[in-house]
Amino acid sequence: MRSTPVVATVRELRAHLAPARKAGRRIGLVPTMGALHEGHLSLVRETQARCATTVVSIFVNPAQFGPNEDFSRYPRTFESDRKKLADLADLIFAPSVEEMYPDGFATRIDISGPATAGLESEFRPHFLSGVATVVAKLLIAASPDEAMFGEKDYQQLLVIRRLAADLGLPVDIVGGTTVREADGLAMSSRNAYLSSAEREIAAKLNVVLADVAKQVQQNVAIPMAEASGREALLRYGFTSVDYVAVRDAETLLPRDGIHEPARVLAAARVGSTRLIDNLPV
Repeated sequence: MRSTPVVATVRELRAHLAPARKAGRRIGLVPTMGALHEGHLSLVRETQARCATTVVSIFVNPAQFGPNEDFSRYPRTFESDRKKLADLADLIFAPSVEEMYPDGFATRIDISGPATAGLESEFRPHFLSGVATVVAKLLIAASPDEAMFGEKDYQQLLVIRRLAADLGLPVDIVGGTTVREADGLAMSSRNAYLSSAEREIAAKLNVVLADVAKQVQQNVAIPMAEASGREALLRYGFTSVDYVAVRDAETLLPRDGIHEPARVLAAARVGSTRLIDNLPV
C-alpha cells in the first residue's frame, strides 16, 4: 500500500499538479472536510475512474460554521483519512486555516437566486456563502478539470454549479450518488455524534422522505405531503424539524405540482445533531 503524498500550501499543490497538467492528463478534485467515510470514498473512486490524477482536499472550513455550531468539535481524523486514501488519491491537499484565510482576508462570495432561496439559507444563513467562498478558492488553487460533490448536500451541489457557471470556471461539477447505511441513513461525518438510541431515530429520516415522495407521486397536495413529513419526523422522535420541502430538482424553486423532476429535502435534529437528506421524486 502506497502512502499518498500530502501538501499544505497552494504553491506546493500547483507544483505537484504541473506535470499532469502539462501532459494533458485529466485532473479531478474531491473537496472534503475529512472524517472520511464510505460516502467520501465513493466520490474518490468515481473520480479515480474518470480522471488520470485525483486530488482530495481535507479542510474543516470555519467560514461555513455559525458561532454556535460544531466547528471546534467537528471530527478531525487526518491520519486515518490518509490511510483510507492510500491507493485511491494521488495527492492530498491539507491546508491550514492561515493558508486559506491569511491575515487581511476580506472577500466572501454571496450567491443569490433560486438555489439559495430558503432551506439551508433560512436556517444557516452563513453556510452557503462560506461553502461558495472556500470552494472557489479550492477550484482556483487546483484548477481541476472536474470536481465531485455528493448529492446528500443537494442544495450545496446546485450552488456550486451556479458558482462555476457564473464565474466562468473551466471545471465540470459532478454530483455523486448518496451512499447509505444498511438501514438507509445517509452516511455523514456527523453520524458519529449520535448515541445508539438517537441512531435508531435517525434511520427514520430516509423512510419519511420516501413516504413524502410517494405521496407527491400519488398527487397528494405538496403542502399536505410536506406537513405530513414534518409530523412523522417528530412522531418518530426527532427533536425538531427545520424543513421538509419538495422543490424543483434543477432550480430548487417551490413546486405546486410535479411536471418536471423534483426533489424532497429535509433537515432535522436528533438531540443536538442536525441531519440533512434528500431523495428524488
